[in-house]
Amino acid sequence: MTVVETFLMTRTFSPTHAGSLSRSTPEAQGIASSAIGAFLDAVVRDGQELHSVMILRRGAVVAEGWWSPYGPEHPHMLYSLSKSFTATAAGLAIAEGKLSLDDRVVSFFPDDVPSEISANLAAMRVRDLLSMSSGHNEEPPIRHNPTENWARAFLAHPVTHEPGTHFVYSSSATYMISAIVQKTTGQDLLEYLGPRLFAPLGIVDPTWERCPRGIPVGGWGLSIRTEDIAAFGELYRNDGVWNGERLLPAGWVATATAKHVSNGNDPGNDWNQGYGFQFWRCRHGAYRGDGAFGQYCVVLPEQEAVVAITSRVNDMGAV
Repeated sequence: MTVVETFLMTRTFSPTHAGSLSRSTPEAQGIASSAIGAFLDAVVRDGQELHSVMILRRGAVVAEGWWSPYGPEHPHMLYSLSKSFTATAAGLAIAEGKLSLDDRVVSFFPDDVPSEISANLAAMRVRDLLSMSSGHNEEPPIRHNPTENWARAFLAHPVTHEPGTHFVYSSSATYMISAIVQKTTGQDLLEYLGPRLFAPLGIVDPTWERCPRGIPVGGWGLSIRTEDIAAFGELYRNDGVWNGERLLPAGWVATATAKHVSNGNDPGNDWNQGYGFQFWRCRHGAYRGDGAFGQYCVVLPEQEAVVAITSRVNDMGAV
C-alpha cells in the first residue's frame, strides 16, 4: 500500500467523530481524490516532513491524515500561526468597546513608557501593531532584556519610521496586542477567547506559552489540534459565522484579511502580497495564518476551501 493510499484511508466519515466538523468524500464536494493524491505524492517526493493535513470544502472535511507518531488527538505548537488567534481576540475586544484600532499604544502602559517619548512612539496605534508596521527598523528584542517586563523593553526600542508606513515582521508587536487585550478586558488570551471562540469551535484544552509576567506571548506558543486549525479557518471563510451564529464582528474578517501594508514587490511570492491584521495575503485570492516550520491555515474563498497543515519543514514556500 502506498503512502498516499494509507493516508487517504485515515479519513473518517462517521458523524460521531470527536471533532466539530462534518465529513464528506472529495467527489461529493467536487474534488477529485486523484488531485489530493497528487499533492501527497509531491509531498513525499520532495521529502517534506508533514505531520498532518486536513482539507475542507464547503465546510466538510474531504481528506485528513496524520503521519506517525502524530494523531488527531495531539495538539501541535503553532508558532506564528498563533498570531491570527491573537488578532481575533483584539477584534472581539474592539467590538465590545474595550479598545479601538486608533488607540495609542503608549496609553495602555503609562508606567512602562520611557522618560522621553518620541513622536513616532507617541503616534503608534493598535492598528500598527496588528499590521506589523509599528515603525521599528527591526523587531524589538523583548525576550532578551535585563528585566522581565517585555512591554517596557518594547516601548524602549527606537521607533525609526512613522508608524503605519514600514513593514517589519515582529512577534514582539503581537505580544503587545496580547498585553493590551489583557489590560482592557481583565482576562488573558485563553480566558478571553475561551467562551467567545474556543468553546464554540470545539477547541478543547488549548495552551499558550507565557512571558515571565504570566501574559500569553501572543506571537507564538498556542498549541491546538489540526482540526481546531481547520475550524478556525472555516470560521473565517464563513465571515465569522459558525453553525448559524455570528462569533466574530460583522466586517472583521474583511478588515483583518485586507492589505494594510506592503511587504515586498515580487508578485509570484506568497510572502509579498501585502499583510493584513496578523494574516498573510496569498496569490489566487487566498489568505493565511502560518507559523515557523510549517503550520498553515490557508483560506481559499474562491474555491470555498480551507487547508490546515502541521509539519516540520525548512522551506515553507515549497509546501
